[in-house]
Amino acid sequence: MTLPARPLSRLPRWAALALVLATLLACVWNSFALETRNTAHEADVAKRLGRGERVDMDLYRAINARVAAGEDYYAAAAIEHRSFAMPTSPFVTIRTPVLAWTSALWGEDGWRIIAVVLWAANILAWFVALRDRGRFEGLAGAGLAGLFGMVAFIAVIPFSHEILAGMMLSLALALSARNAPIAALVLATCAVALRELALPYLLAWGAVALVAGDRRQARAIAVVLVLLGIGLALHAAAVANIRQPGDLVSSGWRGLLGPALPLYGIHITTLLQTLPNWLAGSLGVLPLLGWLAAGGRLGALASLWFAGFIAAVAIFARQENLYWMGLFIPAYGVGLAFLPRAIADLAAALRRPSSASPTPASPG
Repeated sequence: MTLPARPLSRLPRWAALALVLATLLACVWNSFALETRNTAHEADVAKRLGRGERVDMDLYRAINARVAAGEDYYAAAAIEHRSFAMPTSPFVTIRTPVLAWTSALWGEDGWRIIAVVLWAANILAWFVALRDRGRFEGLAGAGLAGLFGMVAFIAVIPFSHEILAGMMLSLALALSARNAPIAALVLATCAVALRELALPYLLAWGAVALVAGDRRQARAIAVVLVLLGIGLALHAAAVANIRQPGDLVSSGWRGLLGPALPLYGIHITTLLQTLPNWLAGSLGVLPLLGWLAAGGRLGALASLWFAGFIAAVAIFARQENLYWMGLFIPAYGVGLAFLPRAIADLAAALRRPSSASPTPASPG
């Protein structure tokens, strides 16, 4: 099946109008929602600190230090989770050992260097991935990858599973657009090994491959999913072995906080937080419209991944889970490069007479 190169231009007039109105309303609404969520975030942090809890980055720093000193990862994680009053059940409350093990090999500075390399690689990869679409989209994509990826330089980057995994996923997405599936699959696999929340990216990629009729790629992704499933099962068993009767259990993930939370998560993990809310609110929403307009397999994969994960976070995440949105960095912001295309295609759809049929899809 050929995926349309300009999907928004193929929308019926009523659907194009609905999308325009929904986007405008979302931009205005998000500008106000950011302030509400920021107040809730500050109150949540104050409440947790008031109970004697400490921030997650301190937890991972403490675990990594123990592992670097020669302790077993799971024993160290159990000790620190109890010390920090953090749950050990279900097993996903304890991170996979990948970050701690690698930190023991090359240290915090090693991860800082890797983060900067991933940042630079994303800039280059997005320019190469989009240059065939036009000079503007290539340069804009590279620039936006650089701006949205500036979080690579924060001091606590060696302890952020989500941001490091997000930079790997973003690079994988760019490489997949340039027909480099092996390198992209390796990067995506590393991202999931680092943070299992990246798993839906591979599911989305496999779904797009099946729809596009690329059975070879779909089979490769299926094999990787099986291997990752085995790895996560071993991780779950290891966590079960160190769990004690008095350990805390997670309160679960039934936040139902709506799209305001994932959009605030994008805001607080990027340079958008430095902008006034009236501008940042729109810039947090518009990349998704851009990705919907991107077309081809790249646009389909990005749209499914971003929209699907935003929906999942809106339904399941609690206030303190906003950092999950680090998985979007920096590729989500690259969607702004397609905004002119989105505007042009929606305008074309709106001008089309109601009785007219859309132009057949071209290969993408």
